[in-house]
Formats: sequence, C-alpha cells, structure tokens
Amino acid sequence: MLALYVTHPEVLLEPKVPSTEWLLSPKGRARAQAFADRGALPANARIIASTEFKTMETAAILAQGRPFETSDGLRESIRTGSGFLSPEDFERQFHAMFARPAESSGGWETAVDTQRRVVAAVEAALIDQSLTTIFVGHGSAGTFLKCAVDGRPISRSEEQREMAWPGGGNVFAFDWAARTLVRDWQTFEDFAPISD
Repeated sequence: MLALYVTHPEVLLEPKVPSTEWLLSPKGRARAQAFADRGALPANARIIASTEFKTMETAAILAQGRPFETSDGLRESIRTGSGFLSPEDFERQFHAMFARPAESSGGWETAVDTQRRVVAAVEAALIDQSLTTIFVGHGSAGTFLKCAVDGRPISRSEEQREMAWPGGGNVFAFDWAARTLVRDWQTFEDFAPISD
C-alpha cells in the first residue's frame, strides 16, 4: 500500500521562538494551498502530521477541512541543545549530523536516533493500513525515513535540499510493506498523482 511523506514548505524564521512553534511563511502557505488544490494527493488519504506547528499547519491545508492525526514520533531531529543558529552555523551542524549519523553534534539528537524514532512512528501507523497514508513532517527526519525504507545509508546526498526544493515543500512516495521507494523527492509543483 502506498504511503507519502510530505515536508512542510517555507517557514517564518523567528530567532526568539522555539523552532517547533514556527509557522509557515506566506510563500509556504501559498505553495501548500496550491498543492492541495491541484488534486495530486488522494482525496480520502489518512493524514498524520508531526506535532510541530509548521507541519500541523501544512497538514490542515492538505486535509482541506477533513480531520488529521498527529504523531510526536514524526517531529524533526531534536535541536534544542544549540538554540537558534546563524545560517552558517546551522549548515555546519546540519552537515555534521549527516556526516556522523551516530554522534550528537552540538547537542542535537543523532541522525540514527531520529531515524529510529520516525521509523517506529511510521511502522505503528501502518500496522493496519487500509488507505493511502500521508505523513507530514520535516526534511532531515524524512530523509532518514527514506534511507531506512530503501536500505540506503544516511547521507546528505539523499536530503530534500540536494534533490528537490531547498526550502521544503517536497514529497516522496514509498511502499512500506515492500520496503521500497516508489518515487524519490519531488517538489509540490512537480509531484504527479500515483495510483496505488
């Protein structure tokens, strides 16, 4: 059965606000709305979002008035150990997380621990899968999931910013039962419907 992983699009960076509480920017909201309106997602799909504000906002747009679920296991790599970082410092930390997946960089959750948590959340959600499920989450957490699904090592080259739109708002499709990637990262704008 098909499952999709959708990343939240562009956000408003608020240095004094925890990143878990950041909201979508006007551009991010517009991209999510255009994606929902285009009909690329199955109309009756089950939607499960990370508990961060930006992903719940994205899920609400994609659900178009239908209820959606949340899962704390889908949240992004925990980065509270470093606080807000400049773009340059963030990039260094981000690179280190991928380069040494089993080690914590600057107090961040390790890539391996994030992967284990996200995989467990997806597995629990898909035990009795009867509908296409759409997971709404984050870039690096989604990358770690994608690598686990397809048996790939964690690598920066697998990340959405390397393969699709750097600001988020990307999708990949997978078959959980078969543990295969059906479609790699694509932007909201490029993603075409898939029949399961």
